[in-house]
Order: sequence, then C-alpha cells, then structure tokens
Amino acid sequence: MLVIPGQGGRATCDGMTRRELMRVGGSALLGLSLADILNVQQRARATEPAAPARSQGPGFGRAKSVILCYLQGGPSHLDLWDPKDNCPERVRSTFSAINTCLTGTRVTELMPRLATVLDKTTLIRTMSYTPIGLFNHTAAIYQMMTGYQADAVSPSGQLEPPTPKDFPNFGCNISRLRPPTEPTLPFVMMPRPLQESNVVNKGGTAGFLGRAYDPYYLFPAGDDMDMNKMDRVSVDDLQLRPEVSANRLARRGQLRERISASMPELERATARYDLPTYYATALNLVLSGRARDAFNLSQEPDRLRQRYGRNTFGQCCLLARRLVEAGTRVVEVNWPKVANSDNHSWDVHVGLPDRMRRQSAPMLDAGLSALVSDLDDRGLLSETLVIAVGEFGRSPLMGVSTSGNSNDASGRDHWPYCYTGLIAGAGVKRAYVHGRSDATASAPLDNPVHPRDLLATIYHSLGINPHQLMYNHLNQPRELVQGDVVQGILA
Repeated sequence: MLVIPGQGGRATCDGMTRRELMRVGGSALLGLSLADILNVQQRARATEPAAPARSQGPGFGRAKSVILCYLQGGPSHLDLWDPKDNCPERVRSTFSAINTCLTGTRVTELMPRLATVLDKTTLIRTMSYTPIGLFNHTAAIYQMMTGYQADAVSPSGQLEPPTPKDFPNFGCNISRLRPPTEPTLPFVMMPRPLQESNVVNKGGTAGFLGRAYDPYYLFPAGDDMDMNKMDRVSVDDLQLRPEVSANRLARRGQLRERISASMPELERATARYDLPTYYATALNLVLSGRARDAFNLSQEPDRLRQRYGRNTFGQCCLLARRLVEAGTRVVEVNWPKVANSDNHSWDVHVGLPDRMRRQSAPMLDAGLSALVSDLDDRGLLSETLVIAVGEFGRSPLMGVSTSGNSNDASGRDHWPYCYTGLIAGAGVKRAYVHGRSDATASAPLDNPVHPRDLLATIYHSLGINPHQLMYNHLNQPRELVQGDVVQGILA
C-alpha cells in the first residue's frame, strides 16, 4: 500500500486531521511520481505553525544527510579515545596510549587507523548526564534517540516495548521535516534493532508521528555473530514484481495523469480517515531503482570493502556512504550486537581486555576511519554529518558495580557522567577536541554536552530549529528536543 502522510497528530483549521492523509492501493499507482507525493506533503506541512524565529548561527543547514554510528552497549572511553596516565592502576587502561595526527591528542593502541583521521573530526570528550533510571541500556538508548526520558522506567532501567505514544527517533523527525529530494529512502536503520534483553527497538520508531515516518528497517537474516550477513541483503520490496508487464505499466501511466489532475480532490476526500500509514515514497522507489542500486555492495571494489572491514559493522558503514550518495537523509548504523551481551558487544562487564582487542575495537577502528576518510575523499563529508557515540561510557574503576550488575576485575560497569563521542563533517570543526575530562575520566572539567544537546546540534546542522514544535498522540505541543546547540564544535 502507498501512503501520503501529513503531520502526525495535528488538526488543521478545517478540522481535518492530516496525520494520515491518503492511502491508495499500491498496485493501482505504479506510475505516481515522487514529485506528486512531495507536493501533497508540502501542502500538508504548509498548515503547520511556523517555528519561532531564532538565530541560525554557525553550521545551520550545512548538512544534507546524517550518518549515526550508534555504539549501543556503551563503549569504554578510557580504553578507546580518552586514555589517562598518572591515575590509579584500576583506572588506567590495559591498552597503551598512542599519538594521533592531532598534536597533544592521544587514543589507545586499539584505534591506530582512527588516529590518522582525527584531523577531519571533532572529539567530544565531555558527553555527560546525571541518570534518572538511565543506568541501564534501554532507557538511556531511548533518551539518546529521542531526546526525552521515558514515562515509565523500571528500577533496572528497562522499559516497556515500543508503543504508538513514544517520542519519535530523531531520524523520523528529520524524515518528516526534510524529506529527500531524490526518489530514495528517507531513513534507513541497520543491521539490527536497538535492543536490551527482550526490549526490542525502543527508541527506534516514529512513535506518535505514525508509521509513515518509521525507518526502513534493513535487518538481514543471521545472528549477531554472522559477519557476512550484509552480503545477503534482500531488498525485494524495492523492485518491480515480475508479473507487472509493460502493458500494465502503460495503463498505470495513464492512471497517473488522472490521479495527478485529481490530487486536491483525493486529498480532501481521504483526509477525514485515520488510516494505517507506510512510506509515501514506496512507489517511486520501486520505479526509479535508485534505492535498490544503492544497496548493491558488490559494485564497490574489493579493496575498499576490505578497508571498511569485511564484517557487519564495516559493510554497514560502506552501505551508509552509498545511501547518502543516493540521497538518503538519515542512516542509523546500530552496533551489530545486542546492548547487554558478550563477544563484540560494548557491554564489557567481564573480559574487557580480550574482547575489545580481538573483536569490537578493530571493527570500529576500521569501519569508522574508512567512513570518514572515504566521505572526505569524495567531497561528501562537507555535506554529511557523521556521529559515533553510545548511550554512556564505562566506569573509571574496573571491577566495581555502578548499575547493579556484577563485574569481574577485568570489566567496567555503566558510566553516564562522562564519556566520549566523535562528530565530523557538515560545518563541524576539523582537528578539534571539545571539552576535557578530569584525571580519571569520571567527570567533565568544562563544556559538558548532554545527549539532548547533541541531538539539537544534529537538527541544527540539517537546517531544522531544534525547538520547533511537534504534536504528540494527545495533540499536545512538544519541542523536537529540549537541548541547546553545541556551538563550540561548529565552524
């Protein structure tokens, strides 16, 4: 089915809701162009109240696309990109610190490739927030993705499953406010849903905006240890069915002309119905082939695929680059291991030295460094915002419990008070380190950055006022995010 969505949860002056504007059988519309759909969406958005005037400031609107490498599970900042000397033995990383291309800035030996591209990025070493039921993953992920705390948080920090009353993932807001200008997918999430235990994809949906703005979920078959799953990506829903003949397409082309001429009447006739929603652009995606071609990693030279890493994370980073080249606005690459887990999960309560050295760190180092440098080489970094961050860091003291979890002497627990993120491209300063952590990386010494502020900066970079209003399931006005743009990282 094909849907042309309007604004979620907002009644217009004529009393008609435009949350779910039009639904038509997809088989009858295989000639409707994306331009027709976007025209209707634009008319729906024209009924929205204008955002309050605000100073645009540096970096506003510099980004065309955003790639979030979401390191779900909470990577240890002390063992990756904020190593400390002259600190207690139980704080100091087991990994040696190495110099980078930025004078005076060091990372650990686990990140040799990233060390060579930091001059293209900003390191934010003062990500920080005080937890309120956010010591465990689910609630912290929800905050990171939506900018809001969940209504109900269990003592463990876990939440209920996703519901239609949830706040939308930031990418869903961007899809609504900045739809692509090309016939491509607006928002792709891969290669697995956000997850802690049996709570799956909380913070990964459009929530009260409606399903029209859900991401395109690219979750290939195979478990989290299957490093070749991206070679088996199937996008059957993005190609024309073989039984649709040329004659049928010709007839639908004639239907297209009639529908285009009748679009205002169709809009009025269907605006009163509250219908289930899907992607408005589904039809043109099928016809253009642009999105389908973007998923074809076999078009890339093998040496480049090796550079990204022949594993799930690396190939997702490469696919993210291909998608933004094709016009996709938002790509969210979730770390390919459930948040609270073993092996290459970042949730290293036990076995940190071995797991990070052999599994997670090499994948991150290769994939992220290749993504940043590849985008830069192609001239895409100037218009693509790249972020790598988790929901929190890890405890400075090894072997202690901060979240009620058990930890052995080689593990670190959850730590939201201070951790590190990386951001690059689209107006972000190059060769810059924002903020300083204290001697044990326990707290910011200056310039703390809340996850809400990072989201505000993402919206700002896409040319969206982060304080613009949206309307929830009760038709109540809410800001996109109650955070402040981190002006200090923008050129």
